[in-house]
Amino acid sequence: MAEFDVHPNALSPNDGIAFGPFLLLPAQRELLKGGESVAIGSRALDVLIALVERHGETVDKRDLIDRIWPRTVVEECNLKTHVAALRKALQDDGHEHRYVVNVPGRGYCFVAAIDYIGRAPSSALPTNELLPALRIPSRLRRLIGRENAIETISSKLLDGRIVTIVGPGGIGKTTVAVAVAHKRRAEASGLVSFVDLAPLTGAALVPSALATALGSGVRSDNPIPSLVEWLAGKHMLIVLDSCEHLIDAVASMAAVLLEGVPDLQILATSREPIKVAGEVLHRLPPLSTPTVSDALTASSAMGYASIELFVERTSERLSAFQLSDPVAPIAADICRRLDGNPLAIELAAGRVDAFGVQGVSSLLTDRFALLTGGRRDAPARQQTLMVTLDWSYDLLPEVERIVFRRLGIFAGYFDMEAAVRVAANDSISSAEMLGILANLVDKSLVFADINSGITRYRLLDTTVAYARKRLLDLGEIEKVARQHATWYLQLLQRTEEADQKPLDDIQRGVQGNVADNVRAALDWAFTAGGDLNLSIQLSIASVPLWLKLSLMNECRIRIYRAIEAMAAANSVDEWIEMQLRTALGVALYSIGPGPEARAVWTRVLQIAERLDNTDYRLRALWGLWVDTVTGDNHETGLTLAKQFAQLAAKAHDSLAWFVGDRLVGTSLYFLGEQGEARTHFERMLSRPPTASHKTQILRFQFDQLVAGRAFFSRILWVQGYPDQAFREAQASVEEALAHQHSLSLCYALGQSACAIALLVGDFETAQRNIQLLLEHSARHELRLWQSMGRCFSGILHIKVGRKKEGIELLSQAINELRNAGFALYHTAALCEFGAALGSIGELHAAQRAVDEALEQSSRNDERWCLPELLRTKGELLLAQFGTSAAPAAEDFFQRSLQLALRQGACAWQLRTASSLAKLHRDEPVHASHALLARTVEWFTEGFETPDLIEARALMDR
Repeated sequence: MAEFDVHPNALSPNDGIAFGPFLLLPAQRELLKGGESVAIGSRALDVLIALVERHGETVDKRDLIDRIWPRTVVEECNLKTHVAALRKALQDDGHEHRYVVNVPGRGYCFVAAIDYIGRAPSSALPTNELLPALRIPSRLRRLIGRENAIETISSKLLDGRIVTIVGPGGIGKTTVAVAVAHKRRAEASGLVSFVDLAPLTGAALVPSALATALGSGVRSDNPIPSLVEWLAGKHMLIVLDSCEHLIDAVASMAAVLLEGVPDLQILATSREPIKVAGEVLHRLPPLSTPTVSDALTASSAMGYASIELFVERTSERLSAFQLSDPVAPIAADICRRLDGNPLAIELAAGRVDAFGVQGVSSLLTDRFALLTGGRRDAPARQQTLMVTLDWSYDLLPEVERIVFRRLGIFAGYFDMEAAVRVAANDSISSAEMLGILANLVDKSLVFADINSGITRYRLLDTTVAYARKRLLDLGEIEKVARQHATWYLQLLQRTEEADQKPLDDIQRGVQGNVADNVRAALDWAFTAGGDLNLSIQLSIASVPLWLKLSLMNECRIRIYRAIEAMAAANSVDEWIEMQLRTALGVALYSIGPGPEARAVWTRVLQIAERLDNTDYRLRALWGLWVDTVTGDNHETGLTLAKQFAQLAAKAHDSLAWFVGDRLVGTSLYFLGEQGEARTHFERMLSRPPTASHKTQILRFQFDQLVAGRAFFSRILWVQGYPDQAFREAQASVEEALAHQHSLSLCYALGQSACAIALLVGDFETAQRNIQLLLEHSARHELRLWQSMGRCFSGILHIKVGRKKEGIELLSQAINELRNAGFALYHTAALCEFGAALGSIGELHAAQRAVDEALEQSSRNDERWCLPELLRTKGELLLAQFGTSAAPAAEDFFQRSLQLALRQGACAWQLRTASSLAKLHRDEPVHASHALLARTVEWFTEGFETPDLIEARALMDR
């Protein structure tokens, strides 16, 4: 068993350690209180010495056991017994008198402040007369999540002479600085002095405060030269805490001291840099917080410092508190909304005993009322969250206060141009805004993100809430909200007039969180104090953004709101109504076809014809075609597609002409006219559109080249070219991924790539494609594509042998498609479902499924898969009734074969030829054997696909 490692702070024989009323003498193995020996067991004393050596750190239970019982197997309960005895000896009540803390699942930590008594000074130290004056605040609590920061800052102090810890209020700058100071003193590398500048009210007091802290006896109107003389030759670290309100005086003093005292080092804490020569900054980040995740458990949550802090501080108030799996996501949400700020998290934890974790989360909307009542021994500026931010705000010049509170109107990130347009006023020029924004970044009130190669800014959530409260208190919020909404309307309109790049920039975040800011602007514009006209314009202008981001459900909700607002205001403007209803029709596709979508597109067509607007007539015909093809009748769909194509040709609209070929070809495919359908797709793909990707999705929802290649692959497979079909399907996926457009990606996957991968037997690719479809459709709330993804997932399970699970998945997905009125894949899914049920002996249910598919195929003129439906019906008859059903089965096979031959559907022909050959396999000579041979011989590719492998195996038998 490994022995307990010797810690760098291992106690020497000369050490005495004072804490509270106690004095620990390790060499004498004695614990004193008020000079009297404390009764404590030998093992409990060993635990105390081990924990004190690693004061402030969590000591693992196994490490303690290995040290106290070396080379002996001991149960953990033994350790708990002696820890309990130690707490009893120390009269540790866990509240007012608190020494040893249990860290759940890890070990124990000694948390009381300690002083070393009698540690021999190194030769580098000055005389002992200095020691009483050089005090460092005690580390009152275990430090969480700052181990790396302490090490990094200590390393920076090895190379630099002045290091400034910078960060917003409450982030823990002082706590980290104190920890670094203790680390320096423990390493005996020099003297350390701590100076708290927060209470000082004038610049002239700064040098005097340092002199007092040093105990130098310097008394002078200008003490800095005397301090230089007094410090000469001394190796010392001076910690200057809370410099921001006296930054100029601190900078002047630090510059002189560093120049005059070569061995002096300074560690400062401030909300902005001190800006002296040689200064090295360390921006203290927030404590780590998890991203939003349904999979977060209590165990995984405790791996994040913010949640660990929240749990530990809550446990201090509620000793029985333990983080559970249901509570973990709520605690994580609290820590995220508080930006991982330790002070805010501690204040929130202090309210759990009154309101519970869920209650604290709910009350965070008024966080400044909730987050009060900090530790009584904390500085006044850290007693409440409001006072902490007041401290920073009150230090700003008036012009920076104006800009800061106006920046609070932004939601998430924004860029410099947005800041100028929204936060500047008539007296602030663009050039001045550069300097003001830079100052606010320096002062830790604005965060600058430069890591992605672009620069964008944001206020942390708590700072946003503070800035908006200031706007509200000063009666400025309506004016600034209007400027904010107007700017984002102008940005979207400018993007609409430009080509693709601006919208791509928006998606990549070049111009900040445009989507979040547009949402905020829309929410304001629709309020009682908002602007109806602005809200309508912004709703229309935001449609390309929602389409680009594939946020169809959000688009639908936003447009509904605009239409309702127009109706409530009795506003009549057919041009605006046509734009809004067009956006609504596009968005409705995400939930399925139906009467509402048809009524919307019919109304758009009426207005477009009355206004003689060809573009919107084309959009309306496209919408009516989509609604008809996905949920109704393919003959009607072909009529609409031809109307669209004729209008596109008449208008000389190159993009619409390109789309027209796709619509006509798609309708022909579903009608079983594969040869003619292929002609349209080949013509379409031979002359790609010159219109930008943005224009394509704005007018016709998808990238049209992606959609064309995806659907062309279906024709290739049906015609007997499985390898080409697979390549074309995957190419459409790659192209959609390159465009970063989830809706186009879902089309490529749902209409082609998932099905083709399953058909050719590439189950690994099928799994990847299905996962992509499910992820993107869930992320963007695209319900129809989610249902199709579940269809494919069920089929994959069936094909790899997990039939029961697959049938359940497929049944659920079919019901979802049926309820949504989405017939486009429903018929084929029913065929797969029937075949799967037949394979497990559920023959009556199987027959019902295939009969429903046949009825739907007839009703909708959906003939593309009719050969396969007829073949499957024949196979089920044989399975249910045996050889007595052979004549009826053969009749279905022959009808299937003739239809496949007429359609040029070689893939279906191959399957039916195999079914006929199996039916007559016991006959030495039969026409079906020759038919199968001829059919297999026709194929020039796809030899490793399941259908051809089965056909060749039949021929061999």
